[in-house]
Amino acid sequence: MATTTGKLTARQTEILELIAKAIERTGYPPTRAEIAAELGFRSANAAEDHLQALARKGMIELSPGTSRGIRLISHARQSTRASLPPGLARALPGMEQMLLPLVGRVAAGHPMLAQEHVEQTVAVEPGLFGGRPDYLLRVRGSSMQGAGILDGDLLAVKQSRDAHDGQIVVARLGDDVTVKRFQRRGGHIELLPANPEFQPIVVGPDDAFIVEGLAVGLIRGKV
Repeated sequence: MATTTGKLTARQTEILELIAKAIERTGYPPTRAEIAAELGFRSANAAEDHLQALARKGMIELSPGTSRGIRLISHARQSTRASLPPGLARALPGMEQMLLPLVGRVAAGHPMLAQEHVEQTVAVEPGLFGGRPDYLLRVRGSSMQGAGILDGDLLAVKQSRDAHDGQIVVARLGDDVTVKRFQRRGGHIELLPANPEFQPIVVGPDDAFIVEGLAVGLIRGKV
């Protein structure tokens, strides 16, 4: 989607500051209802209108399907960045990082980015990854250690329902979410581990299966 940059209105600046402060204070962006309550709007729809305007100006990205799907983005143009007040500039120095939700354990049947799954928000350098991720997933187990993905690593994931053979995916199979290499074989799909101690997972035609996203990078170490 193309963005239209321009000087922020006073209300848009106020909302941007509110988002940054909420993330700094709690690790999460605010909901539309919280923005409306904080700024005295009559409804969450008024907050949504301002958020859409900020998205058009390239200051945030909005993720559908989650009440806190607001992400401050790093590539705001200089003309827009110059309009930020000093307080926001200190909270987001240079706007050179993007903030990603860190997803921990995922409950069965719940969306990946449901609030209860997000442990915190992590500031990362966009250049670390091969594509633009939507979230970080904390890796559990050693089934992909042969691909350099270790227990406790943070896998950068781009949301996608499609995958090509050989890509490392985050997949939901029944009640479980797993990280494996995607492979089509004949009329079925296999999820391949990168550790000989684990067996491939064969996805049958009647299995509840979806691809949640594609791995685009990795962060090792504590955050």
